[in-house]
Amino acid sequence: MKIKKVLSVIKDKSSAAIGTIRRKLSGLTDRFSIVAGAIGRQRHLGAVRDGFVTIMPLMIAGSLFTLINRFPIGSGQDGGKAYLVDLLGEIAPLKWLAEMNGNIWWGTFGLISIFAIVSIAYHLAKSCDNNNPIAAGIVALSAYLSVVPQVANDGWGALSWGYLNATSLFTGAIIALVSAEIFSRLSKSKKMTIKMPEGVPPAVGKSFAALIPSMLTLVIVVGVSSVINTYVNKNLLDIVKDLIVSPLKDASGTYGFGFVVILLTHVFWLFGIHGANMFEGILQTFNADAVATNLAAAGAGGGILIFNKSFADAFVYMGGAGVCLGLVLALIVAGKSKQNRMAGRLGAAPALFNINEPILFGLPIVLNPVFAIPFVVGPIVNLSIAYAATAIGFLPAVQFVIPWTMPPILSGLMATGWAWQAPVIQVINLTLSVLIYIPFVKIADKIEKKKEEKWETRSLAA
Repeated sequence: MKIKKVLSVIKDKSSAAIGTIRRKLSGLTDRFSIVAGAIGRQRHLGAVRDGFVTIMPLMIAGSLFTLINRFPIGSGQDGGKAYLVDLLGEIAPLKWLAEMNGNIWWGTFGLISIFAIVSIAYHLAKSCDNNNPIAAGIVALSAYLSVVPQVANDGWGALSWGYLNATSLFTGAIIALVSAEIFSRLSKSKKMTIKMPEGVPPAVGKSFAALIPSMLTLVIVVGVSSVINTYVNKNLLDIVKDLIVSPLKDASGTYGFGFVVILLTHVFWLFGIHGANMFEGILQTFNADAVATNLAAAGAGGGILIFNKSFADAFVYMGGAGVCLGLVLALIVAGKSKQNRMAGRLGAAPALFNINEPILFGLPIVLNPVFAIPFVVGPIVNLSIAYAATAIGFLPAVQFVIPWTMPPILSGLMATGWAWQAPVIQVINLTLSVLIYIPFVKIADKIEKKKEEKWETRSLAA
């Protein structure tokens, strides 16, 4: 009896301590939310994030049709065929299919910088309450193409593909933001807009209203570029790429960068702040370039960028932030309390598609000190294993953009170009996540069982 009383006292004190921690965390959340809210409301970061979300269907489509062409069918040795595209090219009735897949990639992922510039500028102008945001997108694209150096060809010139594909996303985003900001500010000035009579159609009125802001935006952006090119003898885009983009691109693929992003993402989530959204704009800016670099390296050799957004989606965020699919499985396997087992069952289907809000706010994870440790540690373990497996050459680098809702196993296969090693790493990571969560599920069970017993006692007494 004494042992039972001691255990009862310990449980009561544990519950009280957890309640105190939750109250303190709630106070910290208010302060944390102020900072996070300011970052989340930053117009330029939001424009980059929303801009990439808008063109995401094109990025996924380009990756998907390339994956079809690159479906492995052999070793490629001794004259054999390595990919499906090699086979389709030799079958006359199906040759068009290989060509179609390649052309779709060219018209989507192959020219992704063009779409990103228009989309980012559009969303920034929209956030400035500009009544003609599409004009801002067109002006930004015009400014960018005017800054791109000409390649002499048959008299006038041509544009190098390197300035249109994923490798120029960052520089394109900068030009888009600067151009849209200038255009939007000029458009707000009545002195800079031409006001047409009331009888003029609205579309014509908008065009004339955007005339002077458009011209001045082009003069400012292209003028600065021309001055730099004349006196420094180097193109503005190349200067930005050498001084800013290349170092950031190399850093973004490292373990250290990935560790910081994963850690902060989950710390934000613990306070009820959407951690993934905080870094979406930054990660998307480098993601397309990273997978394109890895795809080129797979065919011709060269350096790879291990960490990127698609890498995180495939090998870290299985079930969403916190590897919630591992938590769901742990709740189903080891959970004893009614609430925890129910939370596991209800969260299973959404977690399979990396949607974890039912678990984050229903279990909950947010402001819950019991699950804080595994929620942060699990993803970092996943990151470390997948990164190490790629670094030693066991796991191929991620070469394709995947939807974040792609279920595990399939996401790994598609991200790596059908590499069998990807599901192996995913299963290992998921298993470890379940093992990490189980001890904390048992702790939560004891707390919940105590609450359930109290409710049952009160119900009987009533």
